[in-house]
Amino acid sequence: MGKPCGRDWMQIYSIYGTDEWQTVAFLIFHSFLFALLALLLLIYFTPFLLSIHSLLPSLPLPFLRFAAGFSGSVLSLSSLCLLFAAANVLYSSLPLRWLMAQRMLAAVPNWFAVRTALDLGCGRGILLNAVALQLKKEGSSGRVVGLDRDRDTAVSALRRAGAEGVQEYVTCREGDAHRLPFPDGYFDVVVSAVYLGRQGESAVERGRGIGEVVRVLKPGGMGVLWDLACASEFAQRLKDMRMEEVRVSERVTAYMVGSHIVSFRKPITDSIEDWRANIC
Repeated sequence: MGKPCGRDWMQIYSIYGTDEWQTVAFLIFHSFLFALLALLLLIYFTPFLLSIHSLLPSLPLPFLRFAAGFSGSVLSLSSLCLLFAAANVLYSSLPLRWLMAQRMLAAVPNWFAVRTALDLGCGRGILLNAVALQLKKEGSSGRVVGLDRDRDTAVSALRRAGAEGVQEYVTCREGDAHRLPFPDGYFDVVVSAVYLGRQGESAVERGRGIGEVVRVLKPGGMGVLWDLACASEFAQRLKDMRMEEVRVSERVTAYMVGSHIVSFRKPITDSIEDWRANIC
């Protein structure tokens, strides 16, 4: 798969692992199960056909032959599809997340000027540490805060920052995306990867999350959001809140669905009434 920005995938995997191993294991298990069933049907095709015919003598043998062959084809195709799905989930959970983190960083024109950044829903810390590595590369004195609703996840992300050699640039804490524990206009940059549009949230809750992102951004600050399903909704809400330079990236397939990066800038001449009136 190549090297992401000069780094080996195994090196990244050794630090971050994958949080989708149960899904991958489930898909691979069923892929091999279907492949085994298809192989057994191929090997024992004639005995199987005769057994079915003896149980259902009223059905013509050509029909049973066609049905058995069709079933074997479906099993084989299902096995291949499940194996592809497992590979896609595994790729999306680490290599693609790292690549998308680099794309998100590229949406911010001047990291040297960034003093405070927030990674909303930091998870394993892939995007969080990518921001910290960028700050370190630019020689910035800035810091990035990783916020997650689960305290243990936040602690693990901070531990991985130490493994990346950027712990001095990183702070992690527990918090709620709908009520961020930060004052208005605190951050120069807010980033979030596959978090604000997570499954089970209503449109109202997503709107509150976007409103909180806007609230904690400084006037002139930038937000960069990657989402699997709600990018167009986010872009429209941001336009309704009169954010500037709202852009939606090209489609990128992740977890077998289309995803997009939405970037925007908070106006320097900020009117609180303008954007708060459109949060929900």
